[in-house]
Amino acid sequence: MAVFVVGLTGGIGSGKTTVASMLATRGAHIIDCDGLGRLVAEPHGRAYGAIVAHFGHGIVGADGRLDRPALAGIVFSDPDALGALNAMTHPAIDAEILERLRTLPDDSIVVLDMAVLTESQLGAGIYQYVVVVEADPVGRIDRIIRRGLTEADARARMASQATDDQRRTIADLIVPNTGALDELERAVDIAWIAIRRAATPAAPAPD
Repeated sequence: MAVFVVGLTGGIGSGKTTVASMLATRGAHIIDCDGLGRLVAEPHGRAYGAIVAHFGHGIVGADGRLDRPALAGIVFSDPDALGALNAMTHPAIDAEILERLRTLPDDSIVVLDMAVLTESQLGAGIYQYVVVVEADPVGRIDRIIRRGLTEADARARMASQATDDQRRTIADLIVPNTGALDELERAVDIAWIAIRRAATPAAPAPD
């Protein structure tokens, strides 16, 4: 079979990254799209020049790298500025994804770990199957707080993302993360079977 690409998403605190790690242990190749977003904005990255040209040298630190808090202060208070930033970074991220896909064997199952899959066109036309990780809001808030954020910040970040209903509209498969870690392992086992089945071409019907 050719490379089969899965888009994996879920709201902040849902356990998406944990699910990605579990899929990796089962044989999936993981591409961290958030990491690629940071890569393309580095001084050597595909989107750096366009970002600086658009937003000005006021967002560049003394070391030549982007001052991410300064840039965040601009884009997260201005939807048009965020849209402009995404228009520069998302094609660059897609190019990085395609570059990595070209290095993999044809029978690979690849998972794009992507926080904004529902909210954006990032990866559109690249992934063929969508897995959504869901967790109850209380559990999500607890996980986010353990990362060092306040409850108010946790709720604000959740509110800024797509809703569970919006994610379900694009999901081929939902992985529930509502219990203990061993329950999530079993849910990922079931998901991996479904992914492998989806990745396997159907045999041609007999004449």
